[in-house]
Amino acid sequence: MATLLLAAACAQTPQQRLAAEQDSAAAASGLQKELAGLTPGQPMACMPRFNNTQVKAFGPTLVYSVSRTLKYRTDTSGGCERVARGDILVTQSPMSQACQGDIATTVDQGSRMMSGSCSLGPFVRYERPAR
Repeated sequence: MATLLLAAACAQTPQQRLAAEQDSAAAASGLQKELAGLTPGQPMACMPRFNNTQVKAFGPTLVYSVSRTLKYRTDTSGGCERVARGDILVTQSPMSQACQGDIATTVDQGSRMMSGSCSLGPFVRYERPAR
């Protein structure tokens, strides 16, 4: 009986499902706009680290903006979505690259407390095609 109550407590309501679908659609639309006009390359295991790189989250996908014409996309395991709300993304690696499988954490800017974590996926380089 306790198992049934616990399972029922974890089930999404129709309103929660609708909100999740709307969030997912908004993230997909935002990602499409962010990468519009850029051509994707082949997936790579690592990407170089750059100074002054802006990171944006679109659902479980992170986009590292090096410049208007160069961006890197990685699909994470989920858990770093709060970057979209202003949390700080922290990665630690002894190498000068961020690599697939690295664990990233998110930190709330106000409280400085950890707010999430995710595993980085393969990186896809997006750049503006040569004219």
